[in-house]
Amino acid sequence: MKPVIEIKEIKKTYHVGEIQVHALRGVDLTVNSGEFIAIMGASGSGKSTLMNLIGCLDEPTSGRYYLDGIDVSSMPRDEYANIRNQKIGFVFQGFNLLPRTTALENVELPLFYDRTHRIKNHQQAARDALEIVGLGHRLTSVPNQLSGGQQQRVAIARALVNKPSIILADEPTGNLDSHTSVEVMSVFQELNDQGITIILVTHEEDISTYAKRIVEMRDGRIRKDHPVEQRLDAKTVLATLKEDADDEAN
Repeated sequence: MKPVIEIKEIKKTYHVGEIQVHALRGVDLTVNSGEFIAIMGASGSGKSTLMNLIGCLDEPTSGRYYLDGIDVSSMPRDEYANIRNQKIGFVFQGFNLLPRTTALENVELPLFYDRTHRIKNHQQAARDALEIVGLGHRLTSVPNQLSGGQQQRVAIARALVNKPSIILADEPTGNLDSHTSVEVMSVFQELNDQGITIILVTHEEDISTYAKRIVEMRDGRIRKDHPVEQRLDAKTVLATLKEDADDEAN
């Protein structure tokens, strides 16, 4: 398998006044194409810092980072932004949708920042992305007309519209109830089945078991990196929840 991410001895140190904060203390991580990884850890473990570095939102203090074989750890900032826009899609806990803007327009937004102009028909690309997440019928809806789960699906469609090789999801179920969380994980599993690499940051152990591999962090280091032994299938869980609800109704 071809690695899409290779991180070698990455360190990240922040300076807060005269104090040095060692957020990452020499992290090595390889992610192959088509993997589905959950990064876990308590607050302050380094998982968010690692996510920001993988997403080219921050630069390492030292070490090397190869994204699709390209050494991005020492790139100029404008090139950093270009490669981020082309190769990575982001999904956030708070959805980050523009409130007075339709689902279609929200999904289109990243295409306006693509300097390569790879995708010519912005509206069609946005429509296609919304179809993939099951919202082809809600193109003209604004966020307050959508449920929390639907808003997160719009956010996932926005992450897909540039046809990235990687989706980074930062606590994507943090604002959702348990049933809606499973629906969102079902979308991620479907996308992963289509070959998209997914890296998910979560503090919820039950959510991590929808991934294929768990990376556990503590004190700026990876403490455990292991496959998920009893992986949950979101569609099966949803079917069980529906049966239970039907039984209660009867």
